Amino acid sequence: MSEQNAADRWAVQDVLSNYTMAVDERDMVQYRNCFADDVVVVGFGENVYNGGDEWTAYVIEALKAYGPTQHMLGPMFAKIDGDDAKTRTDVQAHHYLIDAPDTTLTLWATYVTDMKRINGEWKIVRHELVSRGTRIEKDQEL
Repeated sequence: MSEQNAADRWAVQDVLSNYTMAVDERDMVQYRNCFADDVVVVGFGENVYNGGDEWTAYVIEALKAYGPTQHMLGPMFAKIDGDDAKTRTDVQAHHYLIDAPDTTLTLWATYVTDMKRINGEWKIVRHELVSRGTRIEKDQEL
């Protein structure tokens, strides 16, 4: 593996790490920065989202249903070809419901994400959530 390929792999991985950290910290400026202007997002419900601004606006609205969240990424597979990258990353995400703070929605899924180097920075150009399952649980008293 060349030094450039290794550096690109770290940079691509950092994009999704920033994505999840920004959601959990509710830093929507950093979150939006992960996406190309013309990103296409699928798998988050029935709609297809076209554009970074449209997608970020949807996420801001959707997060109003949740208190704290925690998105944990599993290993990432990345295939990098010049300025293009195709990735597959497992995710487990915990969402505390704002109207029932003792209730957690857990999502098991895979992100299938295409990235492109744009002006020297890796950006998400297509992002798909492939759900593996969800569970809603009421927390038990210890």
